[in-house]
Amino acid sequence: MTSPRPLPAIRVLSSMATKAVLADLCRAYTDVTGQAVTVESVGGVDAANRVMADEAVDVVCLGAAAMTKLAAGGKLSGPIAPIALSETVAAVPATLDRALTPDIGTADALKQAVLQANALAYSTGPSGVALAALFAEWGIAQTIAPRIKIPPPGTPVASLLASGEVSLGFQQHAELIGVHGVHILGSLPASVAINTVFSAAVATQAANTVAAQQLVDALAAPSSAETKQRNGMRQPA
Repeated sequence: MTSPRPLPAIRVLSSMATKAVLADLCRAYTDVTGQAVTVESVGGVDAANRVMADEAVDVVCLGAAAMTKLAAGGKLSGPIAPIALSETVAAVPATLDRALTPDIGTADALKQAVLQANALAYSTGPSGVALAALFAEWGIAQTIAPRIKIPPPGTPVASLLASGEVSLGFQQHAELIGVHGVHILGSLPASVAINTVFSAAVATQAANTVAAQQLVDALAAPSSAETKQRNGMRQPA
């Protein structure tokens, strides 16, 4: 008797923010179902551009705003399923003297920390867009512009913090948690909190839409909440 052919792997394309949580979720999914899954995590802008260019992927996982644009462009064939909510946090180099750690407990304190930072960084993803809008709202965008370092897509803010290249950084919690050389100060104050919902959907270029949709359903399932929490994210409401 011949053994059954292994199922072709489902190919997932995601942003860097969901790299760790998708790795855990897809590994567990394969263990239960036998369905192989490969995940490629890149800068969110790069991922969206590749899907828009009709790259052959099965499942797309990006921020909600990017997913809405892909759907409008006819690049998604299934419903968009929210799979994880991620908070933006502030962080400093781990080598910083704790006595010099800035206060970010209130919006005013956070604003002062930003103004006093020698150099600061945020990503090109959804959290970075929201931060740029916040700095503009505060009227400090032009003042701090010369001190902002925005890493290329796919390069984590954590690397700039760990090297000491910047003294204050903002990034998705999931991308900073457990990174050597980085000290997380905490979430942004409630009045200026930046939460990003990451969603998944079947791509129009999917080779097997049924298998791809089954994976999307599993990623969105409430039973995956513990894995998401362990990776610095939450199950969306």
